Amino acid sequence: MFGPQKGASADDVARLDAGLDRFVDALGSAGVEGARRAAEAPGAGAAGGVGFGALAVLGAQRVAGVDLVRDLTGLAEALVGADLVVTGEGSLDEQSLGGKTPMGVAQAALDAGVTVVAVCGVTSLDDARLADAGFARVYRLSDLEPDADRSMATAPALLESVGQIVAGDLAQLRAVGKVYRSTTRPERTRLG
Repeated sequence: MFGPQKGASADDVARLDAGLDRFVDALGSAGVEGARRAAEAPGAGAAGGVGFGALAVLGAQRVAGVDLVRDLTGLAEALVGADLVVTGEGSLDEQSLGGKTPMGVAQAALDAGVTVVAVCGVTSLDDARLADAGFARVYRLSDLEPDADRSMATAPALLESVGQIVAGDLAQLRAVGKVYRSTTRPERTRLG
């Protein structure tokens, strides 16, 4: 599922799937009960099959990563009194909407009544999808540096620039008494 997002070609994905299938068969042949069932469980393919290994061999139980991180970090408590939550990932896309970390953070922020924005390298989601996901704004590094290779090479500087833009936008909206969820967007930031 995430292989292509990480750069795997269709041939790479087919080879990886075949290799994992052989591993499942080998564990089954070695007497690991439930190897096939574990291989078909949600999350089994995570991290190149580490999820499967943990389920089949270690007897692990599947827990959504974002839920575990939210609990371990005390995110709900940390949101009390917050003015803004910033979350993000490299590519904010359909897979993100399926429960990846930015969505879990956004949901926690919304539950706490805190405005949430996202920072990403790129997004394939349109304004409506981003708003439906709960993001007041999305700041894309690709708006500052459209060349993907240069964007990745200069990501720290770009993130610093985006941080300054976010802070300026928040200060500007506070100064005029508008809530951060305003539909007014400075030209330098675009949704979608």
